[in-house]
Amino acid sequence: MAMRWRIAIMLAVITTINYIDRSVFGVVAPVVRELFEIGDADYGIITSGFLFAYGIGQLVSGPLIDKLGTKRAFGIAALLWSLSTMLHSLGRGLWSFFALRVTLGIAEAANFPAATKAVAQWFPARERSTAVGVFMLGAGLGAIVTPPLTVWIIEQLSWRWAFIIPGAMGLVWLYFWQRWFWLPEEHAGISQAEKALILDERSEQNSKESWTALLRYKEFWGLLVARVVSDFPFYFFLFWLPQYLIDARGFDLRGIAMFAWLPWVAADLGALTGGSLSSWLVAKGWSINFARKAVIWLGAVLVLVTIPAVQAESSYVALGLICFGLFAIQIKGSVFFTLPTDLFPASKVATVWGVFGAVGSLGGSVLGILAGQMIQTSGYESVFFMIAFLHLISATLLQIFVPKIRQLG
Repeated sequence: MAMRWRIAIMLAVITTINYIDRSVFGVVAPVVRELFEIGDADYGIITSGFLFAYGIGQLVSGPLIDKLGTKRAFGIAALLWSLSTMLHSLGRGLWSFFALRVTLGIAEAANFPAATKAVAQWFPARERSTAVGVFMLGAGLGAIVTPPLTVWIIEQLSWRWAFIIPGAMGLVWLYFWQRWFWLPEEHAGISQAEKALILDERSEQNSKESWTALLRYKEFWGLLVARVVSDFPFYFFLFWLPQYLIDARGFDLRGIAMFAWLPWVAADLGALTGGSLSSWLVAKGWSINFARKAVIWLGAVLVLVTIPAVQAESSYVALGLICFGLFAIQIKGSVFFTLPTDLFPASKVATVWGVFGAVGSLGGSVLGILAGQMIQTSGYESVFFMIAFLHLISATLLQIFVPKIRQLG
């Protein structure tokens, strides 16, 4: 296997751990909410606290990653979020969990900027959407593993161990990351042919420019306006799906362990499908602009399938429609998340992705608070309608503000 694909697998593994760490709270929530009397609106505040901090963390971590380098920055971040996850075992109510989620959000924020920068450093442009799709498998895989793993830990040990064990997994990955990750030009295990392939296509111009120089590009602003409405649908299912299955579909913890992982299998298939389809279209002669946008629009349109899920009489039909909705969300996401590597040089990718991710998380935080209020006052139906249309809005904004995807200075 080529070394660059081994790097992509390492990124997928840590993204899996990252999503296990952030997803555990959604599965533990029914237990701790009853134990500490946390209502829907309060739970919305807790989940939005994570997203708000995650957004701020991406804004800060992007420039730090570009300054410190991928290896060092990723290692520091993984250490901090692993410890933060373990500290969740000390939570005792609304505000302690809020504070812990904020801490976790800040620490976990480096994952996607650092992973995307690694892709820009290790992959030629025609393979990047596939590589992003590979490491994005971790998002779905983490959510797949979390329900059965967490329920098993709760039943065998306690809800506190459901945080301690996943946190320790990140420390194990950190050991191997420090041993195995190097840039292509420094890696002892890479062939000369692969090194030439990567370095010949890697753009590093303007590496000494301040990040504020990005503000002059309309494409930079276009990425931001398209992202601000795009993250909430994924996070809604990540944080609320177990609670929805209990509240609206009558599931118990065993039922969640058996079925709540299925939508995330679909999400992984969507990530692979979207990334591979875009790369295939480029290989067939489509321009980067058309290949990326065609797949983004395909995913955005297919997300509309989630609308009838909340109205379905059968819980299994509803779950199937949610599966398809997450499949569509990740078709779009795997390509959408590649755009910073298409538009900007590798030396600026983490900074761009940090701001790009920050606005998505902050938008998701605001919508998360709104969703908690909507669910508490009128149920889940209005939230499902909202999430179904957000990706169409995102694709439309991208089309308006980024009329052509091209490498910028």
